[in-house]
Formats: sequence, C-alpha cells, structure tokens
Amino acid sequence: MNALSQLYEIALKRKEQKIEGSYTCYLFEKGLDKILKKCGEECAETIIAAKNGDRAELVNEVCDLLYHLTVLLAQQNVPLSEVEAELSARAQKQNNLKVMKTVDHNT
Repeated sequence: MNALSQLYEIALKRKEQKIEGSYTCYLFEKGLDKILKKCGEECAETIIAAKNGDRAELVNEVCDLLYHLTVLLAQQNVPLSEVEAELSARAQKQNNLKVMKTVDHNT
C-alpha cells in the first residue's frame, strides 16, 4: 500500500471513529465548506511555493494539498481507487493535445 492509500484509509477511519484532538476529525466535524476552504488555501500556498522556487516548501505544500484532497474524497465517499483508475486511463491517452479557445480581446 502506498502512502496516499494509507492516508486515505486513515481519513476513512477518522470519519467513522472520532478521536479527540484529531485534525482530520475536526475537518469532518466542520463539514464540506471547511474542507473546501482548506483545499483552496493549500492550493494557493502550493502555487506560491512553486512561484518562489522553494523546492522544500513546494514539497510540503503539495503534501498538505494532497492530504486535504484526500479528506475531501473521503468526505464525499469517493474511493481513491476511482481516482487512480481515472489517472490510469488518462495515462493511456496519446496525442491528447487540447485545442485552446481563441478569445477576441476586442469585444
């Protein structure tokens, strides 16, 4: 089992079994809005770390973001295996360049 799978399993356990002082339990208790707020905050912090070129901070912020996204998946009852399956399917695609929309800046 990889680290992300372990994290997901812990999140599921915390969702079912409340543990005093657990930050994960706190997030579940506060609900979807709090979890989404934390995902947004961690996303912004990840962007800033990348922009600043701080490798160690980037790794830390990506870990925070993945943690909060994992809690979100558990809260929404989305199995991590579903995300992994989608990622695997996307990895099989080739020549998948998206066509960018053209924007008329004069209107």
